[in-house]
Amino acid sequence: MSGPRAAVAALAILLALGVTPALAEDADIGREIYEEFCLNCHGRDMIHTGGVSSDLRKFPKDDFDRFRNVVLDGNGQAMPAWRDKIGDDDLKLLWAYVRSGG
Repeated sequence: MSGPRAAVAALAILLALGVTPALAEDADIGREIYEEFCLNCHGRDMIHTGGVSSDLRKFPKDDFDRFRNVVLDGNGQAMPAWRDKIGDDDLKLLWAYVRSGG
């Protein structure tokens, strides 16, 4: 299937998963932020490479407050605080990417 029918089918799948086109666009932008700040520890496409960093694909998708606190305030030795480097808008875009599952 190609053309408009394929686009409609793809949109239907995204909507069924709770991903709107706007959220998909936010996730794409969030991916760029992830690559700049998070990739070195959490791996490409959030594929956990071992070590002390957590596997973000398993992060609870309904807990933005926890995500925000960990990103901005850090989490001990395993996670530095990014409060001075990531603003609220970038944090929301990064969250869209993490929620997308990579």
